Amino acid sequence: MKNKEKYIDIFVKSLAIDKKKFSEKLKYNDIPEWDSINHMTLMSGLEEGFNITMESDDIIDFSSFKKGIQILKKYKIN
Repeated sequence: MKNKEKYIDIFVKSLAIDKKKFSEKLKYNDIPEWDSINHMTLMSGLEEGFNITMESDDIIDFSSFKKGIQILKKYKIN
């Protein structure tokens, strides 16, 4: 599985959303499923899925699907 496919899969599973509801334009609090609690579930899923430990600032800055791609590049996930 390519990293982007893995990223999308982690996103969908962590937020427990239907793939039809997923969009690369998704932003924090755009949908009820992406609230503060599920944000941490998503961060945990990304850390486990990519075997990384994210810095607190990156967790806070992770405000959209696209921003997440930029942040993951910092951890050499492309």
